[in-house]
Amino acid sequence: MRTIEEHQRAISELVEAALASRGTEILPVAAAASGSLSLGPASRGRELVHDVIAPLDLPPFDNSQMDGYAVRSSDLTAGPRALTVGRRIPAGVAPPPLLAGTAAPIMTGAAIPDGADAVVQIELADPPRFLDEVAGPASVTLPGSVPAGQFVRSRGSDLPGGSVLLERGTVLRPAHWGVLASSGVETVEVIAPLRVMLVSTGAELAMGPGNLGAAKIHDANTAALGSAIASLGVHVSTYQATDDVDAFLAFIRGLGGADPTTADGAAIDLVVTTGGVSAGAYEVVREALHDCGVEFGSVAMQPGGPQGWGAVDTEHGSLPIVCFPGNPVSALVSFEAFLHEPLARAAHAAFADRDRRAPLAEAADSPPGKHQIRRARLDADGRVHFVGGPSSHLLHHYAQATVLAHIPFGVSRVEPGDEVVVWALDE
Repeated sequence: MRTIEEHQRAISELVEAALASRGTEILPVAAAASGSLSLGPASRGRELVHDVIAPLDLPPFDNSQMDGYAVRSSDLTAGPRALTVGRRIPAGVAPPPLLAGTAAPIMTGAAIPDGADAVVQIELADPPRFLDEVAGPASVTLPGSVPAGQFVRSRGSDLPGGSVLLERGTVLRPAHWGVLASSGVETVEVIAPLRVMLVSTGAELAMGPGNLGAAKIHDANTAALGSAIASLGVHVSTYQATDDVDAFLAFIRGLGGADPTTADGAAIDLVVTTGGVSAGAYEVVREALHDCGVEFGSVAMQPGGPQGWGAVDTEHGSLPIVCFPGNPVSALVSFEAFLHEPLARAAHAAFADRDRRAPLAEAADSPPGKHQIRRARLDADGRVHFVGGPSSHLLHHYAQATVLAHIPFGVSRVEPGDEVVVWALDE
């Protein structure tokens, strides 16, 4: 048996190989016709292929930092002075030049008129409010000694046009998308998302919803693992295979080209299978792939011991594949132990701290030759309470858990107060 740590390294290497095969794609920043954002989950954690150069200054014009009066600072050098109130300047309107001796009411974000070089906030005006334009000409008294540039956001003060807006390799977060949109950038070239084909196997799986036939079960793995992988921002396609060895192998080899389950025809980077990896009969994954570059063996863990890993040669190149056991809890624990972190890194997604420790609220026995991973919850005092037993079919207990608690290899029993590593399932 290999250790969890050894298998983690092997799976990380496979994911890295999958990353090396990815291409690029063009994403729209905004729809050119309407200006409405055309983003969604596809925008999450995308990595720029090239530097993006700012096509204009940011901000593109001098504008007001707050509501107040746009003035010529030279009109107020002698101290407080009554100035004629000019035309209001709302945001989005190109204002006329400001005449000497005039103060123009200006709103936050509105363009500073030619001739003005400062803004006096409305609270310092006398009266401290905007006057009714319908009432006709009026004056407002403003304080003196107003420095030039006061409360003015200067053109290009955030970034001058022609500068590098975002560097190659930038992982695009919400603020980056905002910067791109505010700069008028319409499209960006990014690394294509990692594409995973999730294949669920087993003759016992019902094909589709509806009433179960004799000795059939519904497919939990596609829903559970598909959701887990997609939550990281990874593109997931799913396929339910039969126990026909030749058909299964033909399907896997065909994945080296276009994805047969989608319309876009993009290539699959990584295959994840569930079921068919143990030492019994009718183990379709093991039978189909054991002579095709995929290794099968056991990891010293409970649940999730039987595992497969490697790469299958296809007409289009080598295709990395990770093979999990079919029991739903074993499959989910295997995902958390081996795929969650490398896929999260590949997708630039956040993942919970894996070094957290917490004290046990109760005792438990564990096979000393296995690293046992138990479903558990934390109480209000941060103590670990096990949820159900260690069996791999107890999916409902997994759904009630908030953490996975680890009893290390070589430990046959833990007692209340012992500290164990816990992995959060809700972060």
